[in-house]
Amino acid sequence: MGNGSGPESGATSTGPVTSGGGNSATRAITRGPGGKVKRWTWDLGVADAETALAEARKALFVMVGFIALIWILQVFNWADGYRLNSEFAIQAHSISKLGNIMTAPFLHVSWDHIESNSGPLFIFGFLAAYRGVTKFLGVTLLVILTSGFAAWFTQGGVGASGVVFGYFGYIMVRGFFDRHAIDMILGVVMALSFYYSFAVLLPTPGIGWQDHIGGLVGGIAAGWIFRDRRPKAAPGPRPSRGAAPGTSTFAGGPRADLHKQLDDLGL
Repeated sequence: MGNGSGPESGATSTGPVTSGGGNSATRAITRGPGGKVKRWTWDLGVADAETALAEARKALFVMVGFIALIWILQVFNWADGYRLNSEFAIQAHSISKLGNIMTAPFLHVSWDHIESNSGPLFIFGFLAAYRGVTKFLGVTLLVILTSGFAAWFTQGGVGASGVVFGYFGYIMVRGFFDRHAIDMILGVVMALSFYYSFAVLLPTPGIGWQDHIGGLVGGIAAGWIFRDRRPKAAPGPRPSRGAAPGTSTFAGGPRADLHKQLDDLGL
């Protein structure tokens, strides 16, 4: 970038900096008369966007693989007269079958059962994973445990619906814990779009509603446990003590103020 001059634009200084994620950027700081900062701009590279797209692609592949796995297991389970359910379903209060908490979400009792779970599982799973697959795996483990133990303490069962509600709860609260406006909007939209699903959180004959509540609680807890722990941004740019007019030395630095503004926007 070039340097501005004159009483209107003041002095402009440029220099390479590094963003929080290690991506290169260029800053331009424009000063008016007396060295007062008039404006500063950033030309961020595309590395952040590429990283986000890469994570979204991973999330897509993970969820496609997840859906494919449960459907393959359903075919084998159906062909074998659903004997897998008797061996790997959650059995209430059975210590010897406690490990089935980890296998039950991959099994279903009928074609209607797996069809009703597959759509929400894919949508919520992708939205839960697109900001980071590694974090998503931790969320998945937590909601499997909370929904599974809720079923184990009550009536047992199989199915991924508890995991679906876990992802649902995670999506609804993640934006508030991470201060991401986009995720807040996603959470509200999902809650309004699937509000009818909350009907199965109430006691219904033949439906294991306890694991739904367990999954929902686990998802909300995951939003807090796996929240973004970035330090709060420093105050905006201020001339450092003893800085000469026309220079670009700041106490907090323009980079800190940029991060603060991005956080305020939820980006």
